[in-house]
Amino acid sequence: MTRNQPEQQAPPVQRLRMRYAKRGRLRFTSHRDFSRAFERALFRAQVPMAYSSGFSPHPRISYAGASPTGAASEAEYLEIGVAQVVDPEVVRRDLDESLPDGLDLLEVVESKGGSLADRLEASVWEITVAGWDAESAERACAQLLATEEVPVERMTKKGLRRFDARAAIASLEARQGPASANGGETCAILQVVLRHGTPSVRPDDVLAALGEITGIHPGRTALAQRLAQGPLDPQSGTVGDPLSPDRDAAG
Repeated sequence: MTRNQPEQQAPPVQRLRMRYAKRGRLRFTSHRDFSRAFERALFRAQVPMAYSSGFSPHPRISYAGASPTGAASEAEYLEIGVAQVVDPEVVRRDLDESLPDGLDLLEVVESKGGSLADRLEASVWEITVAGWDAESAERACAQLLATEEVPVERMTKKGLRRFDARAAIASLEARQGPASANGGETCAILQVVLRHGTPSVRPDDVLAALGEITGIHPGRTALAQRLAQGPLDPQSGTVGDPLSPDRDAAG
């Protein structure tokens, strides 16, 4: 008995690129939980999605550079394909209203081509560390930056992996955080620019690297927030806006 061939779906007529935030308690949303919430929001907002071909068609959604569970973010990105031309701002408004509070859709632009994932070369992270003062944090950061290689270990889906965390650090600095930032307790705020790679070095890996060379292990009380991700300027060490080429082409 031969199986019928699946119906072939039409390709998307428009692709939309989106920046969204994970805030407050929703920073604990896993990528799987977010994808489910996002697909439900697409349905409620009646976005005319394009679907893949095959025996199990699914909406054309591409996620790029998702943050780890537990980290807040102002710069998460994804791309969808739609079956008819839509107004990006109307989609942003309707989708944002359909998402839970704390998952906030900040911007939607029409894709003008190229790979969105290829533009996400680095991230800017802010890490609030309880119990640390700025002076101690600055010494630790300087010591880490002066070290050529700092191997750390992390459990992954493929088991325990050991890799160099130092190579991914483009810049690292510390400042004193306001007591109000951590419930009245003294805290330091680290700002680090991390190059993307495989495996991807995360804020907790930076803290583990600091622990390896200083003996101070602040990871359990640290809170991480991604401020930006995008193309890395190798000269200035700054991270650009990955949606700029799409806006410039539209203008």
